[in-house]
Amino acid sequence: MAAVDAGFARSPRGALKLGRMLVAFVAFVCFVASRAHEAYTALAIMEVIITLLFFLLYLLKLDKRMTWLFWPLADIFNSVIAAVFLLIVCLFAVIIKTNKVTLAGGVLGLILLVLCVVDAVLLFQKISISGPRERNVPAK
Repeated sequence: MAAVDAGFARSPRGALKLGRMLVAFVAFVCFVASRAHEAYTALAIMEVIITLLFFLLYLLKLDKRMTWLFWPLADIFNSVIAAVFLLIVCLFAVIIKTNKVTLAGGVLGLILLVLCVVDAVLLFQKISISGPRERNVPAK
């Protein structure tokens, strides 16, 4: 059974992940309600799901058990790629603004873009490229 890191949800990184999920879900609801293009809704729901998976990964301390990937770097990569896609798609939503709900979803997507960039910067500051990484197994 996986141990739960109860402090992660209350930490700044955990709160940021929860905020990203909430904003992405509200943007998804806006895009669905406005019957916007499928790309808008797909990007918003993918962001909710991927952020939820990373949140659960850190909450259940699975990043310590699955050491075959350096998870903070994968999280940074996800945040940067999400920010690029959000910039493109949400700018289209704001510029085209077929109705006010699509415009609201686009604005929320741009807010989500800022949250993705902040998350990437916080993660980048946390990891050290030149320093030693945490080890789960004692050195022999």
